[in-house]
Amino acid sequence: MVAGRTDAGVHATGQVCHVDLPLAAWAGLPGRSSLPPAASLLRRLRGVLPPDVRVHAAGPAPEGFDARFGAVHRRYAYRVCDDPAGVPPLRRHDVLGNRRPLDLERMNLAAQLLLGLRDFAAYCRRREGATTVRTLLEYRWARDDAGLAVARVRADAFCHSMVRALVGALLAVGEGRRDVAWPELVLAARERDPGVTVVPAHGLTLEEVAYPPDAELAARVAVARARRDPVADPGCGC
Repeated sequence: MVAGRTDAGVHATGQVCHVDLPLAAWAGLPGRSSLPPAASLLRRLRGVLPPDVRVHAAGPAPEGFDARFGAVHRRYAYRVCDDPAGVPPLRRHDVLGNRRPLDLERMNLAAQLLLGLRDFAAYCRRREGATTVRTLLEYRWARDDAGLAVARVRADAFCHSMVRALVGALLAVGEGRRDVAWPELVLAARERDPGVTVVPAHGLTLEEVAYPPDAELAARVAVARARRDPVADPGCGC
């Protein structure tokens, strides 16, 4: 099981997964080699996984660990290039090109109005039986060393297409096509707005999944699995 579902085309540098297997199978991974089980597993996976998938670390999980339901927050980054020259060719697979310059100060003002425990139905693709209430913990824009505009978005969980819709709304603000208050007005309406563009998936990267201390894992899983408002269905497709 993985920590969160992502839309086709979204990248992940911080994805987490777990698999249940007998302890004897873990201990027997090295076979005749002198490698520890974790190193042996990584070497074997490297030989069978496609070139765009890599496992960086492995090990026995703490008691009660669940990659999906144990998470307390997930953090994504979305990268945009608004340079008149366009996206650097070597970054074309993980950066969105934007033809107009972006005002990040306006975008951050609008982003702050979206934080907190809110119903993000206006920014989500609805799924039968799933709540759209989420806690948006962080949403900010900044330039990186290469001059790219990078959105950092962190929440307890995300709805389907939520991050890409939030980015699309803020790009309209950054270009001056919409007022700073517009994204919050869309949110308050709790209905999909045709003025919100869901940006392409390739600019989005899942960068971090965070978990509570080991002693609190079981309690966190029990809470997240409970069917309740506002934090149900902690999986995401962003």
